[in-house]
Amino acid sequence: MSTMWQGCLTDTDYFEMRSSGGHDYGVWVTTPPGYDPATTQAPVVYVLDGNWAVGMTAPLIVTQADPMQQIQAYVQVSVGYAGEDAQHWARLRNRDLVPPGEPIAKEIIDAVEMAIRTGRMTREEADAYLAELQETHADEFLGFLTAELHPRIERDYGTAATGHGLFGYSYGGLFSLYAWLSGNTLFESIGAGSPGVAGEDSQVFARLEEMGDSLPAAKLHLTVNDQELLGDLAVYQNLSKNTATVLHHLTARGAAVTSAVLRETHVTGLQASFLSYLRTCRAR
Repeated sequence: MSTMWQGCLTDTDYFEMRSSGGHDYGVWVTTPPGYDPATTQAPVVYVLDGNWAVGMTAPLIVTQADPMQQIQAYVQVSVGYAGEDAQHWARLRNRDLVPPGEPIAKEIIDAVEMAIRTGRMTREEADAYLAELQETHADEFLGFLTAELHPRIERDYGTAATGHGLFGYSYGGLFSLYAWLSGNTLFESIGAGSPGVAGEDSQVFARLEEMGDSLPAAKLHLTVNDQELLGDLAVYQNLSKNTATVLHHLTARGAAVTSAVLRETHVTGLQASFLSYLRTCRAR
């Protein structure tokens, strides 16, 4: 990492990796202060949406040295997009983070149309954004994380064999829910911030019905933001309502799930949600 960025993201390496599916990813690896795998091996916490999230989440590695509330040691691996794809991360994430067959909620389309009207998106950008939701491959991306990226991290950084975590926000939170419901055994704790369960016909609810009472053992931490609940944007209202429904389904079945309502908006809630996950699932 360059000297300029090293001052902002201490103890962070960066590399790029092509998946077996032909997609290029940027990977930031942030190790704890003084990390020496020869003496103490730390588990990995994977953080999605690296192009956006790394600057807000990687600095929280210092929580491992907080004398008032210490967090268990972890190596953070932030995963985003590389090369030309990096500038298009906001739409490419739809392809990777949304479960296969996930319906496109009317509220999502309405929100995109509003972005056009207010000048935050061009029609071309909006069409490209929605096109990535037509054919989604969270299953392939989960395979990349667990079967391709993780072995490399394990080899190059001498990480622990167990205790790994996953955190995602918005559509990343939807992916986190999908990974939890898939029963993948790599992650022992999963944080899903404001998960993008935009419609009542989401694959999440179908999967919950299929599983019945056979729920994963991994810890799951759900967060939503009060301004999503109380604001006037239908897409966020639905997201928070559906997340609450998921939570009620899980608590009724005795799942290992915790939750929190944060004093944030959907845009500002990422860092607070990640910190809530660390404090709840990874405290010493």
